[in-house]
Amino acid sequence: MGDDGLARPPWAAVDVMLRAYYDTEWGMPVRDERGLFERLSLEAFQSGLSWATILRKRDAFRAAFCNFDPDTVARFYEQHVQRLLADSGIIRNRAKILATIKNAIATIELRQDGGLARLIWSFQPTSTPCPRTIDEVPTVSEESAALSKALRKKGFSFVGPTTMHALMEAVGIIDTHLLDSHRRGSSGVWPAG
Repeated sequence: MGDDGLARPPWAAVDVMLRAYYDTEWGMPVRDERGLFERLSLEAFQSGLSWATILRKRDAFRAAFCNFDPDTVARFYEQHVQRLLADSGIIRNRAKILATIKNAIATIELRQDGGLARLIWSFQPTSTPCPRTIDEVPTVSEESAALSKALRKKGFSFVGPTTMHALMEAVGIIDTHLLDSHRRGSSGVWPAG
């Protein structure tokens, strides 16, 4: 419970930056290719780290990856990789950098099949979780496992089921806000109840 009388999950309760992100951005629908490519990339970089680390570096990530324009990132080559590995503003993990480039190429290739947004949103379930407590918030689902499998089949990396579940929460595909949260239903995708 925050000093403003609003309940937030533990990850968003203390840090001012995370609180603002939770209150204004997390769980709101993202339906465009660039926006989803950015979120997919940031979720991959977050793997094994805290979201606060990624959020603090988001502006540097955007600068380093040309605002996550898939057409530009897909043309990155070894010189770009070396530049990124030297950039202290981002997470300097070679495997994750290479995955982002690979995922940009896969994003472009998906355009012939309807695009990244269409594929990701096609895994929206018929119902969303209805957690009453933090312990009831799932971290994986049948849909996130299926999305992970579909993306891997299309050439994507760092898209495991837990990472895809986090993506689905972050972009509004599912609503895992607690039932009594002030944010429940705020995306307009799912009703509050």
